[in-house]
Amino acid sequence: MSINKEHVSAYRQMPVAEAGSMVAPGAVTAAQIYQFRGGAASWFGTQILGVLITICTIGICYPFALVLVERWRAKNTYLQGRQLQFVGTGWGIFGLWIKWALLSIITLGIYTFWVYPRLMQWKVEKTVFA
Repeated sequence: MSINKEHVSAYRQMPVAEAGSMVAPGAVTAAQIYQFRGGAASWFGTQILGVLITICTIGICYPFALVLVERWRAKNTYLQGRQLQFVGTGWGIFGLWIKWALLSIITLGIYTFWVYPRLMQWKVEKTVFA
């Protein structure tokens, strides 16, 4: 298949480089819309710090740990060659987190089914191009 003289894979419908073409490592090609450049060491350190923040505060400061992890993810993510940036703050979601925790306790955990989509919505809305 081809679109505008570019070959497209049948499965994903995305342009791909032709066989035999040479592309420099790290170069953004037509098929490389999304790129992640994070490393294991920085991810591990970020996760450990987030877990420590959450455990030491008995989960109350989880929003701050969440922001820490989301900033790391966005900092290492590129969309069409542009770096993402997470602009959310721990204080920005702290009130929502307390409300969600209380509603989850009152409803014996049933409300948690609504928490995840709302949390994902907040994270996506707070992720922008750098």
